Amino acid sequence: MDRLEKMFELQEQLNARIGVRTRDLSDEEKIEWTLKYSRAIQQELAELVDSVPWKWWKKQQHFDEENARVEVIDLMHFVISAGLILGLTADDFYDAYLKKNAINHQRQNTGY
Repeated sequence: MDRLEKMFELQEQLNARIGVRTRDLSDEEKIEWTLKYSRAIQQELAELVDSVPWKWWKKQQHFDEENARVEVIDLMHFVISAGLILGLTADDFYDAYLKKNAINHQRQNTGY
């Protein structure tokens, strides 16, 4: 088992432990949980932004790199959970990433 597969497995176990079964959901439940995880992703992203000095008008700011790292991992938990809700496996996730990465490189090559 590779690391990404292990992450998907561990996240599925954690979700089950807190009462979220990601398999065999109705369309209505998929919508509900996709929205819940999307909101969680937004919140974790806001927390990541707050770890970085972004207020150009404020002189004394602190870059909390350690907290920024924690927030990135929190994001991954929710991104994987959303993927599981949508029926993605680690292989699906990896394959889709490779395809989109190639598209993004092609876009850069063509001045996108």
